[in-house]
Amino acid sequence: MTLQESQPPTAASVGRSLTEPDPQLAGRYKLDRIFEIAALASIIVALVVLAVLMFDVLVDGLPRLNWQFISNFASRKPDQAGIKAALFGTIWLLGTTAAIAFPVGVGAGIFLEEFAADSRLAKLIEINIANLAGVPSIIYGLLGLQVFVRVLEPITKGRTILAGALTLALLILPIIIVATREALRAIPQSLRQAGYALGATRWQTIREQVLPLALPGILTGTILALSRAIGETAPLITIGALTFIAFLPSGFQDSFTALPIQIYNWVSRPQKEFHELAAAGIIVLMIVLLSMNAGAIFLRNKFQRER
Repeated sequence: MTLQESQPPTAASVGRSLTEPDPQLAGRYKLDRIFEIAALASIIVALVVLAVLMFDVLVDGLPRLNWQFISNFASRKPDQAGIKAALFGTIWLLGTTAAIAFPVGVGAGIFLEEFAADSRLAKLIEINIANLAGVPSIIYGLLGLQVFVRVLEPITKGRTILAGALTLALLILPIIIVATREALRAIPQSLRQAGYALGATRWQTIREQVLPLALPGILTGTILALSRAIGETAPLITIGALTFIAFLPSGFQDSFTALPIQIYNWVSRPQKEFHELAAAGIIVLMIVLLSMNAGAIFLRNKFQRER
């Protein structure tokens, strides 16, 4: 080895190596830019399509959206038809679904995340929960028809609000469980260890420290799950939700209809007037959905301020 070869690199040579562009790095930046443009184009296309659909619905539905439309029951005459029974049926259905799915889903999420051992059975349950989140809703409708409408008819009284709520609760349970686990997983482990160090039991630590901090994320996931349930039509059609109801439900064991069912019924008719009624029903459904999402944001911000 000569003296020239053994000398360390000079500052000039290092500067030249730093200023020379790396061809692989330039290619990566180019791919990154292409992906950014493609993602932006996808968002723009989605927003444009949504805006066009919203404009079409508003143009058709706003002229029919009035107090008579809200306060009247369904009718075979378009000028007298309303959405009162479907609106109240949706409120009953969502309230019952939330009362069933929220405690069961949160309890299952807490058990799987905080108490279940890292065993093959726990991993099998996790895989099945993830798979159930992607099962088509019609499958839940068939299951609800067989179990809740037929087998449990002495309890549910057949095609009633309770049977529909139990079916939709099965539909959204995987979403609530996953949201609960993710919210609990986001809480630092040091908080649990501090509770154990002070002599608290595992359940006391979770109840008093972990769960209040995870509650905003849990509530957000629950509202998003209910937002999916509010627009489901296939399970309700499968269990036999009626399309013509001229009374308001007064209990869990009454027959019912819902906004998606009523909208589907109006859209399937050939008259243009019923299509306008369907557009007005879509606007009401969206108002209910946006109200739920606004409630979720309010509760999340409220609990975050209390932290």
